[in-house]
Amino acid sequence: MTAIEKTDKYKTAIDKLRPFEEPVLKQLRDYYRIGLTWSSNALEGNTLTEIETKVVLEDGLTIGGKPLREIYEAVGHGKAYDYVFSIFKNRVISIDSIKTIHKLFYQAIDEKNAGIWRTKNIIVTGTNYVFPVHGQLDSFMNNLIKWTDAERANLHPIRFAALLHLKFVTIHPFIDGNGRVARLLMNLALIQDGYTPTIIPPILRQDYLTAIRAYQQHGDEDIFCEFMAERTYECHKEIARLLHV
Repeated sequence: MTAIEKTDKYKTAIDKLRPFEEPVLKQLRDYYRIGLTWSSNALEGNTLTEIETKVVLEDGLTIGGKPLREIYEAVGHGKAYDYVFSIFKNRVISIDSIKTIHKLFYQAIDEKNAGIWRTKNIIVTGTNYVFPVHGQLDSFMNNLIKWTDAERANLHPIRFAALLHLKFVTIHPFIDGNGRVARLLMNLALIQDGYTPTIIPPILRQDYLTAIRAYQQHGDEDIFCEFMAERTYECHKEIARLLHV
């Protein structure tokens, strides 16, 4: 049985509990709000622990000895996460929603560049991949949206979400924060189709980056899709455990 098939088995069991009562729904959203914010930021080098992230998001407190940027990243990601949950019922991926996700995450860090395509060309450490020049970003992003509209019905939701992440992060349309936006977009797509969000533990950072590089350097999308399918399965298994399914 593939990871996708095992995930769908858990999804079917979880779906039988829907609609969740409001206290359960809030607990699940809060659980992922902290987990996704901590893990996504940690993948990019943020040193806040999961407990510290919880204190920042739920208590509104800063953490002594931590750079302000790391606090802003936690608060901004929490706002972007809340936005994702406010729009998921539309089941649409749009340029406006992508820019809003980035703006909410990045505004306190760099207001000038929050929510706008980068105006410079970039070189990303750890890869020799040549990203699109800034003058081509409108075209690349419009083509990405066309792809979502044309291919979503033809792909399993987990593969679609993984490919959306992969294609977006390979365009790298923002000056910074692309990885975090890519993971939020992937999770937006997943919850739009009734799946629970997927967390990538920081301990798997190297495997995650290697899977992305396999696509950027060799055009192999299956490695990343299989990696994300395994992560989605593990997250569904964990939620099923928490819900006593």
